[in-house]
Amino acid sequence: MQFRNIVSVPLVAFMLTAPVFANSVVVDYDHSENFTQVKTYSWSKVSTANSLWDKRVEDSIDRELTAKGWTKVPSGGDVQLVAVEKTSVQQQFETYYDGFGGRRFGRMGESTTSVDSYKVGTLIVSMLDGRSNQLVWRASASSDLSGNPSKDTKNLNKDVDKMFKQFPPKAGA
Repeated sequence: MQFRNIVSVPLVAFMLTAPVFANSVVVDYDHSENFTQVKTYSWSKVSTANSLWDKRVEDSIDRELTAKGWTKVPSGGDVQLVAVEKTSVQQQFETYYDGFGGRRFGRMGESTTSVDSYKVGTLIVSMLDGRSNQLVWRASASSDLSGNPSKDTKNLNKDVDKMFKQFPPKAGA
């Protein structure tokens, strides 16, 4: 019985913290927009904290849109793309108790709190109508950053793939 508690408590704690580290992707769009008539796109702006990432972001999105049958043009596309990356430092606090003390027993227990800091990168991709300049589609993806460019590039490609998985959206859906 005691062994079960020793194993189950850390397992439950891990399961509750696992979603904190999971990648998240959110997509929204103008439901009245007819994306089947959009065939071309052009880049308006790509902005990342590290200029080496500008090309990586653009290439990843270009791959997805080309696979969907869209054509990149230097300017004047049916939609204009804007991609912005932001980096933030997140902290996770974990407190461990020694299990002794408390009011019932008239003693004070001890606790230890540890802080885990990690970087999170968020990529926001916006599509603006080429004629009206109105927002028609937006997606954002957040992922933990490892500091390893190769690993972070793989995560970027996975996140962009998730952004465009159900793309183009159907009008009225």
